[in-house]
Amino acid sequence: MQTITEVALHKAVRGVFTRQEAGCWVDSEGARLDALLKRAVAAGEILRIRRGLYCLAKRYLHRQIHPFALAQRIHGPSYVSMEAALAHHGWIPEAVYAITSASMERSRTIETPLGLFSFARIPQREFLAGVNRVALEDGNSFFVAGPLKALADYVYVHALDWRSVTPILASLRVDESELNRLTTASFDRLAAVYGSGRVRRFLNGLRKDLGK
Repeated sequence: MQTITEVALHKAVRGVFTRQEAGCWVDSEGARLDALLKRAVAAGEILRIRRGLYCLAKRYLHRQIHPFALAQRIHGPSYVSMEAALAHHGWIPEAVYAITSASMERSRTIETPLGLFSFARIPQREFLAGVNRVALEDGNSFFVAGPLKALADYVYVHALDWRSVTPILASLRVDESELNRLTTASFDRLAAVYGSGRVRRFLNGLRKDLGK
């Protein structure tokens, strides 16, 4: 086993660590540190997630890294939204093959050994309005959009001209009973968050249809 892997087994929080952290652990930097990391990756003991971010291979983890928690280590500030959030809440029946997130930074898609992660820049007046923090028993935590927030982000990212409940039922196949569970407070919370006229028209039209 590579030295850097042995140290990461004891030091890495839930198996994920940065290049800077690894350098502090082994008191190394520059080309020597890169060589240590490269050897561990080549041995299959460590996975390179993106530039400067690594995690232990699955066989060394007591518990697997939750992909939503990993998303926020890959590119942040961000929160899980759109299709991934709707699937998390049980609102859409289709399997989700990429972890979709909203970000304050530029949009990007990152393919990793642990899956595909997509980030979309969504300008907002209050970034975490309508977003909840989820803490898991294994110590992982992540931010995920509530259903209405996830729908609003979806409309923004895909530039959709949705103004009623109909396209949600037809395109996303959301059960109407789930939509009826949306609260007046959730609409009030998001009313002034988005500068996009398209999103505001969507929220107003959906609210009218649902009588909220």
